[in-house]
Amino acid sequence: MQSSSSLDPVAGREQGQAQIDVERALAEIRAGRPVALRGGDPVLALSAEALDAATAATLSALAGAGARLVLPAPRLRRLGLADRTEAGAVALPTLDPARIETLALRLDGRIDAPVAPASAGDAAALALMALAQVLPAVIVVPGEAAPPGSLAVTADAVFAYPRRQAAGLRPVSRAPVPLASAPDSEFVVFRGGEGLRDQVAVVIGRPDFSGPVAVRLHSACLTGDLFGSLKCDCGDQLRGTAGWMAQSGGGIVLYLDQEGRGNGLANKIRAYDLQARGLDTYEADEALGFGLDQRRFDFAAAMLKALGVTSVRLLSNNPEKAASLEAAGLTVVETQRALGRVTPENIRYLTAKRDRAGHALDLDAFACLDV
Repeated sequence: MQSSSSLDPVAGREQGQAQIDVERALAEIRAGRPVALRGGDPVLALSAEALDAATAATLSALAGAGARLVLPAPRLRRLGLADRTEAGAVALPTLDPARIETLALRLDGRIDAPVAPASAGDAAALALMALAQVLPAVIVVPGEAAPPGSLAVTADAVFAYPRRQAAGLRPVSRAPVPLASAPDSEFVVFRGGEGLRDQVAVVIGRPDFSGPVAVRLHSACLTGDLFGSLKCDCGDQLRGTAGWMAQSGGGIVLYLDQEGRGNGLANKIRAYDLQARGLDTYEADEALGFGLDQRRFDFAAAMLKALGVTSVRLLSNNPEKAASLEAAGLTVVETQRALGRVTPENIRYLTAKRDRAGHALDLDAFACLDV
């Protein structure tokens, strides 16, 4: 069935322009410039990590004493509001970079002022930060005022962006790429799904698409996949899965650009710093303002469907991946564990995944390792 936008050229053009507006807004946020969010509750939004003296002076002239720092619920809980379940806004009578850094990032930060409920504009500003993969803390100036040349985007476009990106996913290139453990492999590159980033389907061997296909959804892990970090088991899972598929009738590895459980590389390294100071992987993410997992897998299902897959044997320890594929209309006939090495450096990480996120990991045999 055709979508309403494909039947209505005007609606299609409007949606296309809305996507372009969000993509430009993401570039502005990542470059450290403010973006105007329009709609019923107009605001000007700036990533808290981008605040410097010059930007503070510009926003202060626009905001007077009306600016606020919007923080997600996990960060507010870390700041001392133990029962907080919704995002909130802290008043910023002055744009003090030191205070904002303490509230947005530091482990020793504590709430120092009343926290107001987040407005619709605040929620859109936080959503924009999430899409840009910057720290989930945003300086908001209410109203229509904006510095000259500021980009504007509607809040509705921001919220609709992920769904429309998944719907527009398309393959753009493919070629044989022999791997050490799977010489008969083909890389298929898709554009879309998550922001402006490319996604890769690695087709290993000659899987039979008329039946269940062995599949792994593997989120990119620069530190583990490329550099062999001992803090996780990601590289082991990736290479082990590819080798197993090569020896077992073939399969597909989807290599998804969702670093750090969807938080982005910079935030992942921030979380690593917090882990070095004693927090586990989920505690570190929560201290930064993130939930347990920001990843989406609807576009992964779209990639599989584009390749002709309808039924899956999933290689994963994460029950959420199977649920996401089934919700997107694929049949998951079996889930098989994807194992990696257990070491003194990663056992606390693996234990947290088992205990906090329900991953299927049997670590009892390694209880003697120093955590």
